Amino acid sequence: MLILSIDTALDACAAAVLDTSAGGLIARESQAMKRGHAEALMPLIARVMKASGVAFAALDRVAATTGPGSFTGLRVGLSAARGIALAAGKPVVGVTTLTVFAAPIVSESSEHPVIAAIDARHDHVYFQVLGGDGSSLVKPKVAPIAEALDAARFGAPHLVGNAAKMIAERWPTDAPPPFKINQQAAPDIAWVAWLGAAVDPESSPARPYYLRAPDAKPPKSPLSEAAQPPAS
Repeated sequence: MLILSIDTALDACAAAVLDTSAGGLIARESQAMKRGHAEALMPLIARVMKASGVAFAALDRVAATTGPGSFTGLRVGLSAARGIALAAGKPVVGVTTLTVFAAPIVSESSEHPVIAAIDARHDHVYFQVLGGDGSSLVKPKVAPIAEALDAARFGAPHLVGNAAKMIAERWPTDAPPPFKINQQAAPDIAWVAWLGAAVDPESSPARPYYLRAPDAKPPKSPLSEAAQPPAS
């Protein structure tokens, strides 16, 4: 299976082509960036596809991260993935950013729980907790950091994500310390591809995975305001 994977959810713009029959990536590129994904992504994908020697029509599917992450970045990556898949007549799938962060650790079948965490700002994090065998301990959610620290009850965790250090710095002193801390600005594009190859397109849609509403809201329409009755 040939998979084009795309990630623009956090502080990177990345793409890769996975050949599952060869057992690995045949081309990849990742650029660290906090903004500017819209301008960088399509030229980056073009370079990756050229380096892979694979035509878009030869792809079996396209995979992209769905969030949590930057609202603007997510839309850029998912729009590109859907557009490429539509033009190539191939399925497109989505995988969550938290799942991609946790996947390489869970794949090692560790005895330690895994906390994947992303900075949600305002002293909040997006997080989920998995057992070392991949079992779900806490479903993905957005919550104050203090609530994420309650996961100390599961034992010494493997922390991963761009909020890993943030959680480690506030880890309860009376709990077993984190087993390992993997601070990562963005998920590994290779795991976006591998998970994209494994999921079912019917149950893994390529649409934004929002755990909370956007901070910015569109202004009210003047027409709708005019239609409101005057205050009595």
